[in-house]
Amino acid sequence: MADKVIDTFEIRDLEDNFHYHVQVEACDELGNKSKPGLRVRYSVPAGSMACVIEPYLAEKWIYDTRKAGQTEYLIKDRSWIHYDNAWLKNYIVIVGDKLKARVELKVKSREKPEIREYDLPFSF
Repeated sequence: MADKVIDTFEIRDLEDNFHYHVQVEACDELGNKSKPGLRVRYSVPAGSMACVIEPYLAEKWIYDTRKAGQTEYLIKDRSWIHYDNAWLKNYIVIVGDKLKARVELKVKSREKPEIREYDLPFSF
């Protein structure tokens, strides 16, 4: 089965007239073990990037998050965080027994970030 686009959104930053574009895809086969997960593709001033959230990687992130007594994990190496007033952050959020992916997009010309959450197709 092909990847399915579950959400797409774009925000224009009036400060530099750049269009930030985000596309979230539900994927049937990701990672070394070909398991279902999510892929967040995004275009930011640094170029086009992607954040893959699949069970093999997420298991360690969730373990570290729970061990620290937290409920969310910022996936720093798969986010774009270069300014205090503009960023794209990817998270895994623990909500009881369910896991969610959260995308936060902040641009310079907006006071608050756009925040969207998506259910992950796996749990631990």
